[in-house]
Amino acid sequence: MADAPRLLVIETATAACSVALLHGAQVLAQTHELVGRGHAERLVPMIGELPGGGRADAILVDVGPGSFTGVRVGLAAARGLAIGWGVPVRGYSSLALIAAAGFASDPDLDRVSVVLEGGHGEVFVQHFSAPLIETAPLVSLPPDAALAVLDGRVAIGSGVRRLAPLAEGLDLREALPRAADAVLLPADFTTLPPRPLYGRGPDAKTLAERGLA
Repeated sequence: MADAPRLLVIETATAACSVALLHGAQVLAQTHELVGRGHAERLVPMIGELPGGGRADAILVDVGPGSFTGVRVGLAAARGLAIGWGVPVRGYSSLALIAAAGFASDPDLDRVSVVLEGGHGEVFVQHFSAPLIETAPLVSLPPDAALAVLDGRVAIGSGVRRLAPLAEGLDLREALPRAADAVLLPADFTTLPPRPLYGRGPDAKTLAERGLA
């Protein structure tokens, strides 16, 4: 534990904004707020309020899927701090984080579908089995199509509210990703490159993403 690096976790992919400072499997400090669209205003102050201004040996950031703007705010902050501190930055999926937290909070769960709100009235869906294994790829679907692929699984995430009017008798649990829950992620779920995981074609693209820069 003494040799474990300090890890700053940044979570901005949904309506929640949260940060955590981890040391191995220990959460040294955390802040979690429901900000809606206020990530850009709150994120840097939240990091600054962590012990040591959040200074860490590495940075872990949610790369999506989720809010286009939220994901990019988190990535921009992570990349900027990584350059300033001279530390590595890597990513994780919002869906995997919610699945890991779901399994940890309910030991009786053996499989879940994570459902997050997406764009254009669709939801992001991915299936997982315990302890944390991806059993299907990420997809973006209209709510009725998402409901059809649940196959009786417990559904967890911010997108379950889109399914509730269509679902009767299904176990739907609202949840948002929380940075401190990154302690639950196996190492192979924390190695994504620090670039957006959209889950569908983004509504807007940077010049670089359009090949113009």
